[in-house]
Amino acid sequence: MSSVPFHYVDLRTFCYATEDEKRVEQALRTFLPEDYPIERVTNEGHYGDRIVVLSARVENADEVRHVLSQVASVSEIDDVRAELDDRVDDNCSFFLTFDKQSAFKGDVARGDGITLRAKVEAYPAKREKAVANARELLDEL
Repeated sequence: MSSVPFHYVDLRTFCYATEDEKRVEQALRTFLPEDYPIERVTNEGHYGDRIVVLSARVENADEVRHVLSQVASVSEIDDVRAELDDRVDDNCSFFLTFDKQSAFKGDVARGDGITLRAKVEAYPAKREKAVANARELLDEL
């Protein structure tokens, strides 16, 4: 993987009042380079419960490669390739979600709980070009 066709990768998860914030952070760190900074924003849920949003934006090419190496370890990577038309939007963003429980255990599995959004490089900035670039990257992984 010589060049990285992503401008940046955003990772985000929610820590609900019933969850341990350290465990949720550990799940998010499954995808991040060691000691990568995580932003925390505390919100209030509908019933007044505390919800902490944990997020990180990865922009450095080597660090993006690290995140992508984790993504590539998902067992359903062929399914992701097949779904690329549905996973890249008109703003050239690629979306994928991962299972928070699996990530806490250090495993990468598709599911719910952790959202990845990657801005795909595309010149001109057209969805079709972004899909082609994302496909090329996934074929290299």
